[in-house]
Amino acid sequence: MWVLGLTGGIGSGKTTVSDLFADHAIQVVDADVIARHIVDRGTPALAAVSARYGVQALQHDGTLNRTWLREKIFSEPNEKQWLNDLTHPLIREQIIQQLQAADSPYVILSAPLLVENNLTKFCDRVLLVDVSEQTQRQRTLKRDNVSAEQIEQILAVQASREERLAAADDVIDNDAAVNALAPQVAKLHQHYLELAASAATTKQHQPDQPPES
Repeated sequence: MWVLGLTGGIGSGKTTVSDLFADHAIQVVDADVIARHIVDRGTPALAAVSARYGVQALQHDGTLNRTWLREKIFSEPNEKQWLNDLTHPLIREQIIQQLQAADSPYVILSAPLLVENNLTKFCDRVLLVDVSEQTQRQRTLKRDNVSAEQIEQILAVQASREERLAAADDVIDNDAAVNALAPQVAKLHQHYLELAASAATTKQHQPDQPPES
């Protein structure tokens, strides 16, 4: 399967872009969605979180208290590392399974930390949804119930705009109006269909490799 990595910093509009690709019948494997479900009620990961932090890490219905945990890991880097060590292998396992199960002409791996977590190794090409940091701050403040301080903490742990641009093969400019996105996505979609078809043809004509001794 030919994989397009889709990334962008907080508030960049990455989800809007992935939804537009989905409108073209392209399957999207969303690392954020996988990460949320890894700690669903009844999962081993949530049990581990509860064992470490106690009932304060849980809501009254037994689900994860995400607000409490987010504040905890941003204020204590060691706890963030512990949580990453717990969840990242589980997330990667699910990513691989979902990529392998996809049956659209190509598949998108959407992840805000695509570059930071080295998920680019699963991708044939990387598309960045790019906006200015000022736009990121404005959109996140408007969209999410978080403080300006938390936004700065999130920006600090994500790759810089320059680092993401350096890793990208293609860039969508999302500082403009929302209605400017669809034409950009449609043009790139046709390009990716051609790249995926070409890669599939090349693979079909490669000779079978002898088994390793």
